[in-house]
Parts: sequence; C-alpha cells; structure tokens
Amino acid sequence: MHDIGLKIALIGVMGMGAQWLAWRLRLPAIVLLLIAGMVAGPATGFINPEMDFGEIYRPLVSLAVAIILFEGGLTLNFKEISETSTAVRRIILIAGPLVWVMTALSAHYVGGLTWPTAIVLGAILVVTGPTVITPLLRQAQLASRPASLLKWEAIVNDPIGALFAVVAFEVILVFLGLHQGGSLAYVVVAAFVVAVAGGFAAAKLIQWAFVRGYVPEFLKAPILLAAVLLAYALTNLVLEEAGLLTVTVMGIVLANTRIASLAEMRRFKETITVFLVSGIFILLTASLTIEDFRSLDWRAALFVASLLFVVRPLAIMIATTGSGATMPERILTSWIAPRGVVAVAVSGLFGAALEEAGIIDADRMVAFTFAVVVTTIVLHGFTLGPLASLLKLKSSEKPGLLIVGGPRWAIDLAKKLKSVEVPVMIADPNWNHIAEARLADIPVFFGDILSEEAHHTIDPKRFSNLIAVTDNDAYNSLVCTDFAPELGRSHVFQLGRGGDQPKRMSLNFTLGGRPLTKDGLEFRALRERHWQGWTFQATRLTEAFDYNAYLESRSEDAIVLLWVKPSGAMVFASDAANTPAIDDRIISFTPAKDHLGERNGSAKKSKEKSTSPAEPE
Repeated sequence: MHDIGLKIALIGVMGMGAQWLAWRLRLPAIVLLLIAGMVAGPATGFINPEMDFGEIYRPLVSLAVAIILFEGGLTLNFKEISETSTAVRRIILIAGPLVWVMTALSAHYVGGLTWPTAIVLGAILVVTGPTVITPLLRQAQLASRPASLLKWEAIVNDPIGALFAVVAFEVILVFLGLHQGGSLAYVVVAAFVVAVAGGFAAAKLIQWAFVRGYVPEFLKAPILLAAVLLAYALTNLVLEEAGLLTVTVMGIVLANTRIASLAEMRRFKETITVFLVSGIFILLTASLTIEDFRSLDWRAALFVASLLFVVRPLAIMIATTGSGATMPERILTSWIAPRGVVAVAVSGLFGAALEEAGIIDADRMVAFTFAVVVTTIVLHGFTLGPLASLLKLKSSEKPGLLIVGGPRWAIDLAKKLKSVEVPVMIADPNWNHIAEARLADIPVFFGDILSEEAHHTIDPKRFSNLIAVTDNDAYNSLVCTDFAPELGRSHVFQLGRGGDQPKRMSLNFTLGGRPLTKDGLEFRALRERHWQGWTFQATRLTEAFDYNAYLESRSEDAIVLLWVKPSGAMVFASDAANTPAIDDRIISFTPAKDHLGERNGSAKKSKEKSTSPAEPE
C-alpha cells in the first residue's frame, strides 16, 4: 500500500486515538503513541518515514519540534518561577553540563560507544521532554513548586541540549579535519547571540504589530505560526538547530507580554502541538528498524540504568544544594526526567550526520536514544504519582468548586460544601461580599476573576467546576466562556439568563455555561428565597434512605442543586445523566418547612427504633 495520503490520515487517526485512549484510561499518552508507532513501523512495515517522505522528512520533523518548543515557551510566565528560580537556574547551568559529561563517560565506558558518538549522545540526553512532562504533571496533580521546577527545566533545557549537541558535533568535525577550528568559537557565540536577540526582537515586533492593530484578529494565529517557522529557519542558517533556542525565547517573551488575544492564540497552538506531538512520535518510532533493536545489548541496558540511577540523581543533588528546594523536591526532580520528541529528533539528525562523517557506530545513537526515551517514559510515567504521594508533594486539595460572585446565599452554599469537605473558593471584587466568607474561613479571591492577577494567582487545576452567580447575566456568561476551555464546557455553570427576554437582549447559545438549576432560576429568585428562610442542606443517601425516599421527604419546591460522590467528584443536577447513588451527599436548597418536617420525621422514626433517613449534615 503506497498511498501516502492514506498513511498520513492513518497517522493522525492513530495519534488522536492514542491520546483519547490515554485520557480514558488515565495512562501516559506517550506510552500509547510509542506502541502505535511500533505497530505501524517495525511490527508491520506499513510506514517507513524515510522512504515515504524522502528528503522532506527531517526538515518537517525539525519544524514540528520548533512549533512544539515555542508552544512550551508560551506556557512559561515569570510569576510562576518566583519560588523556584534559583533551583531552575542551577539545574540548567550546573546539572545540564554535569549530565552531559557523565552521560558521555557512561556511553563510552559502559555502553561501548566511540568517543564522538558518546559525546554527542551525552549532549542530546541533557534534555527532558516538555511533551512528556506536561501531560504527566496534569495527571499527577503535583503541588505548584515541584510542578513549576519540572516544567521550567523541561522547556528551557530542550533547546540548550540541542545546542550542546551542535557544539559537540562541530568540535568533532574539527578534530576529524572536516571543519576549520579557528572560526568555530566565533560561529557558536554568534549563533547564541543571534538566537537570543533574534527571538527577543521577533517577539517584541509581534507584540508591537498586534497591540497597534496592524494585524486583524483572524490573522494573528496564522501570522504567529509563520513567524515562528521563519525565525527558526533563519537562525539555523547561522548554526544548525540554534533556531530551537530562538523559538523558545520567542515563546517565553510573548508569554510575559500584555497581548489581549494571547489566550486564544495559546489555545490554537496547544491544538496544533497535540496533533504534532502525536504524529511526530508515531513517525519517529516507526522509523526504527529491526537492526536498531538488535544493536541494543546488555551494555546498552547498563548505560540506561546508569543514566537513571547514577547520572541524573548525582547531577541534580549537586546542582540543587543550597538552592532553596526541599529534599523531597530534589529527590523527585532527580528521578523524574523523561525524554521525548526533541531527543529522538535531534539524535536522528546528528546520527545521520556522524555516519556521513565516517563514525562507525553513529547508527547506534538513535537506538540508544529510543531505549532511554521508552524506559524513562514508562518508568517515570507510572511512578510520578506514587512517588509524589510518598514524598507528600501532591496538591493537598482535591479539585473543588470556584464560585464567582458573593451573594449571601452563595456564601451559605460554600459553607455547606466546606462542611462536607469539598474545597471551595469565592471570587468577588466587592470586599463587602466576601467579608462573611472570610469570617467563615472560606478561601477568597478579592478581585476580578478575569484579571491578569487572578490568572496567575488562581490555579484552575484546583477546581473541577465553576459557577458564576453574580447579578449580571452577561458577566456570568463571559466568565463561563473564558473558563470553559480550561475546565471543560460541561463543568462551568451560571444562573438562569431569563428565557422570556427579547431576542435583542439574549446572548448567543455558544456563550456562557450550563444552567445552574434545572428551572433556570435567576439571581433575584434565589435571593428572595434565601430571604424567606431557604437554606442549603447536605444529606447522605443510604440503602434504607435512597433517592426516592429522599424526594418523598422534601416538598416539590425543594431544589436539588448537586451531589458529591464519595470520591469528591461533583455532579450537578441540571446536567446529570443519572440519579444520586448510595453514599452520595445531596446538596439541596430547601424551604424552612422541609427542615422542620425532616427533623420531626426523624425523631418519630427514632422513637419507633426503625431505620431513619440521614440527618442533614
């Protein structure tokens, strides 16, 4: 089968299928992508990237890696690194070179590789893949400090490791007599300056053009993508792979600028990156051959073991001494270092170049790199969560509820949720609205939830759901629309918009979130009922007091708002496909007569010594 269009389509289908399956099974996506690549390449021979794509294969991979690193840079904000800046700096400046040297020594003396191949391989394996770290951090739910440490190291070290490999390769060519040594230092320094200064200048130019309105909204994301590719290619004219540093600098600079449409562009880049990572991993894995696997012997296994248990831990422990990082954070960082797309792509590039230069074992570089990638992805992917729990580095809070708006009834709801151990936070720019919440020891954010400060202060991963309950329907819709991409459209809720509004006053159905109540109650209706004495009740269902019995014990006016599963997950009644089950805790908004009726009913049944329904908690 030689239809290249069909092969490209199947690569996309396999990549997205692996990502979806990983999401459903809560597995590291890269593991399933590797399996897909093995099946498509070495196992069946269906895809042979070198033969199928010819000369454009390597440039396409390089451009894809550039986009991936740029998107990683877009996620780095300087405010996030305030607590770990010293440790990150030392890991990059001290641990990086140490890993390079020790990995090269291990590759030569343990792995049996020649010095040229060992030196370049050591430089390549300095990197830790952001394409692997990011989904792992999302699943592991680490505390902010260790998560920031691993994320910054992964993204910043990727281009640095590629530049190390470039320098090592150029030095080797000088020793082989293929390059002049006199101009090498000049070229390397010039490339570094061009990469950093060029990335900064390109980012500032984009910021100026976007802020001044010289680029229309619908062209901003495409122009940004084209600018990234151009900056990468131009820098590579000075020194091969120096463009990776350029695009990373571009991403970091843009992430710390005030561009109104940056959030939309970041989501666009995330979509492209997920697709590119999936496809590139499958292609790179499919490029392996049976001979590559046969080149891996017991010495290769010892080399991988030395990298995991000696090189990385020793380098991190030395670099982070006195950095302010705690011992648990240092232990976690010394173990977690999965390699990803950049390591494989760069090893393929320099392996082929060294082979052309006459290095006899250069073809083994890709196999050694893949051995490290597969081992680290599997081991680190499945041990990050348990190790973080053992070291007590996981976020102490389970995902909770973010309430935007501070009316009195919402504060009562927050109190009730807190009583059943559901984490909750109230955000409101009116100090009087949140004063009562502060007295009840409920976490609050004093300010606008849409502000830049809120973006850096409030971690959306702490919350599984959001409800917008201000008295402004349009603002509620704006909040839900803004948070929907982060939390998911099915996890943002708002008060009723008023179904009897004229068309000119109603918002488009694509804006906003799900209705908070089945009847679509508005702000005024909930406020008036609260004034009339309605309160929130939490009731746990039992085998003797199931959901039907619960409904019979309430008046028809009572509103079942949500229920909390034993795992802590929240299910909102207005969007539920099923009814509450045994041990679920129902949060309801009920009239005063319901409370009295339930207490009297419970007392009567208690006197009769029969099984009674659960009391309100």
